[in-house]
Amino acid sequence: MSLAVIHTRAQLGIEAPAVTVEVHLSGGLPSMSIVGLPETAVKESRERVRSALITAGFDFPQRRITINLAPADLPKEGGRYDLAIAVGILLASGQLKRWKGSEATEMIGELALSGAVRPVRGVLPAAVAAGRSGRSLIVALDNAAEAVMAQRTEVFAVGHLLELVAHLTGKQRLEPVLGSLSVTPVEEGPDLADVKGQLQARRALEVAAAGGHNLLFSGPPGSGKSMLAARLPGLLPPLETEQQLEVAAICSVAGHDVRPACHGVRSFRAPHHTASAIALVGGGSHPRPGEISLAHQGVLFLDELPEYPRRVLEVLREPLETGEILISRAARQTRYPARFQLVAAMNPCPCGYHDDGTDRCICTPDQIRRYQQKISGPLLDRIDLQLQVPALPPEALLQPDQPGESSARVRQRVVAAHVRQLERQGCMNRELGGRDLEAYCALDDATRALLVRVMKQTQLSARACHRLLRVARTLADLAGEERVGQEQLLEALAFRGLAGADCD
Repeated sequence: MSLAVIHTRAQLGIEAPAVTVEVHLSGGLPSMSIVGLPETAVKESRERVRSALITAGFDFPQRRITINLAPADLPKEGGRYDLAIAVGILLASGQLKRWKGSEATEMIGELALSGAVRPVRGVLPAAVAAGRSGRSLIVALDNAAEAVMAQRTEVFAVGHLLELVAHLTGKQRLEPVLGSLSVTPVEEGPDLADVKGQLQARRALEVAAAGGHNLLFSGPPGSGKSMLAARLPGLLPPLETEQQLEVAAICSVAGHDVRPACHGVRSFRAPHHTASAIALVGGGSHPRPGEISLAHQGVLFLDELPEYPRRVLEVLREPLETGEILISRAARQTRYPARFQLVAAMNPCPCGYHDDGTDRCICTPDQIRRYQQKISGPLLDRIDLQLQVPALPPEALLQPDQPGESSARVRQRVVAAHVRQLERQGCMNRELGGRDLEAYCALDDATRALLVRVMKQTQLSARACHRLLRVARTLADLAGEERVGQEQLLEALAFRGLAGADCD
């Protein structure tokens, strides 16, 4: 046989498109060429595969070897094709006979010069895609625990090329990797019971968790803004199965630990304010997921919000609306999901003590205005809850422990609100729009008149009005109410800093 075909998977965002490795041997001067839009790391597989085959005791064919990675218009990168190329050469040269079920087998792995099989990134999306195609997947030992998280895919793990050949020839068959080999449970996050006082901020966290709303805390240093934000993931219900796989796929592509996502744990990402726009949204010559995608179905916390460059903050506007980010390059486009909850914290002025009831603030009105204007109006429009967090008085801070409600208890109410939303409309309140918003956030005449007065007085934008209605709908869900009433609307106004705007 001078032609062999092996199946494998590429990596394109969190997708794993099928790739066919075609190996052809012909007469002519000994050479080895790889075609099909390979990147540098793929071209270098020639030397890795040659050395691995010779070290493992196989003959490297002294013929003209042509390797085609199809489809030819899909860019190929990394060393993930090494294993498929090596097996293809063995098949084409007759050193390995075609095995039963070869068409239903895919393989991914990088080869060391010794013939050892090394792990690669992005195995979980490949395992999911292989299972959907009805094929088994062969991976490196170090990728096995991740690959079996695809659940319905038969996974075999190999540590060396010789093990793979023995398995394919039937001399020493490998047993499928079991899911029980995968992971150990992760620890619980910080508890809301540790927070002293701040009843309104705790309530805002509950509302944000119940409806998936974005949240901004403003207050002096040490008032507990970061402490409160870190407890939001603990109020959210665990990820569902499809969400787990999607979040774990992003972690896999980024080279991060997939275990927390596969146990339903929501991510909490807190990039430093020196992060670039690419670090937030993703990018690079080979587009990688950024912080907003790593926070998918979780929380993105931006501390010291005005300290971020304005152009960096502005890139968040579109993902906050669409729940995804499209990274365009000359050769391709890569789409990553980015449905996250934004939680931000800021000081009211450069020194941090403006309007805190003391005379400590040393900032001029012009400095305060410039500081606050670092955050654009369109971005603020997309933040549903905007809350002042005052510093605790000393007597409250030093009072002996009197724990408040725990995260577990608040989570029960949040889960109940989630259930109401999904049963009623099939999505979270933050995703309501168009006719659904009119249908599920309908107001009676008196409540509608109140909202009209507020909009005229404060000149609220249409987007801000819709977000106000979504928050009111969440408050009604937490209260178990079928309709949004004046009580919920007034509380939603208070959470947006408009408590005094309901005058006649």
